[in-house]
Amino acid sequence: MNTLGKSSGAYTAQKNSGILIKSPREIKIMRSAGQVVALAIEALKEAVRPGVRTIELDAVAFEVITKNGAIPSFKGYRGYPASICASINEEIVHGIPGERRLKEGDIVSLDVGAIVDGFHGDAAATLGVGEISPEAQRLIDTTRDALWAGIKAAKKGGRLGDISATIQKYVEERSFSVVREYVGHGIGRNLHEDPSVPNYGEAGQGPLLRTGMTLALEPMVNAGGWQTKLLSDNWTVVTADGSLSAHFEHTIVIGDGGAEILTLP
Repeated sequence: MNTLGKSSGAYTAQKNSGILIKSPREIKIMRSAGQVVALAIEALKEAVRPGVRTIELDAVAFEVITKNGAIPSFKGYRGYPASICASINEEIVHGIPGERRLKEGDIVSLDVGAIVDGFHGDAAATLGVGEISPEAQRLIDTTRDALWAGIKAAKKGGRLGDISATIQKYVEERSFSVVREYVGHGIGRNLHEDPSVPNYGEAGQGPLLRTGMTLALEPMVNAGGWQTKLLSDNWTVVTADGSLSAHFEHTIVIGDGGAEILTLP
């Protein structure tokens, strides 16, 4: 789940005033939380099909998270009512699971968080439902690969802006746009910590990347313009122009030899 923008009790980019470096023990716990998240996402991939209700997907994730001794990060967070976010087609993030059924040709972004021993893991993936259009597939592929490019740019001694600029360049070279109003974030004991991690910016700018920094990188990419709109439920964020959107996320830790992904299966 990314840092929120316009909804009540929500926030976007914060001042990077208190970046917390995690100890090896804390990183080990976060690795465990990340594995629970990875298991939940793998289960969701199996469950996504035409006709399934998003509330059923929520139940799948809740079962995996709780059976593995973890707590859903999102349920009750700032009043959010579900264990996952399920955002369909033009919905960018924070779609609330309900009775809506997935249809052939839809794309759905699934965002999952889990708490183990007080520490969070957070990841997201966008999936096609049955056969999807070539443009939808290209959007999904671009967003996923932009995340990988950002992870590759997350190196000790670099700057946070290196990640942001890499993601933006990758996306815009493929004629898509990156969302500005919603961003990635630090993560640890709190779901959202400093620093904010925009998916756009300038290389060489921002906080120094140090060993032990834990970040949730999450490009949100639109097929049309980058502008967004918040729906009346005060959670669901959609593209302002109605174009498709995709969302991928991993929790990483900066290490001496590069970034380790904590939410890989």
